[in-house]
Amino acid sequence: MNRIFAALILAFFMPTLAFADDKVGRLAPTEGKTLNLEELQWVRDPSLPEGSMIALVAGNPGAAEVFMVYVKLPPNTVIGPHTHPYAEVVTVLKGSVGNGHGKTFDKGKGKILGAGSTFVLPAGHAHFLWNEEEVIALLTATGPWNINYVDPADDPRNK
Repeated sequence: MNRIFAALILAFFMPTLAFADDKVGRLAPTEGKTLNLEELQWVRDPSLPEGSMIALVAGNPGAAEVFMVYVKLPPNTVIGPHTHPYAEVVTVLKGSVGNGHGKTFDKGKGKILGAGSTFVLPAGHAHFLWNEEEVIALLTATGPWNINYVDPADDPRNK
């Protein structure tokens, strides 16, 4: 009887124990706001290629919490193969972007996604992006956010 009771207790608490150190904040805005793409406050993100900009929607990408940012890529941007520490969901709002999977840049292994398309990437999944026209996308992920380039030469922070 004691073994059965112990097994039930372990089964009940095991999911809690497995994630005890994984404290992630919820998306919890402190005020309501309306955003218009033409009126956003765009800022440079040094981890993305030159000319790329981001605008915060909600949350804090630098904290262990859910966040949302708009990402703007100028025409002819290439983001080399890279990974992220946590999963992300990207929805294309304007333009078209190529999204490919793998540790080697190869447009033949990718797909062009237009406005309204969404792609989901698991944590640690190597992928790459390219475009021919300006792209604006909505990125939803869990922080702290980072981009880890497969080839350090692709990382704009190293230039």
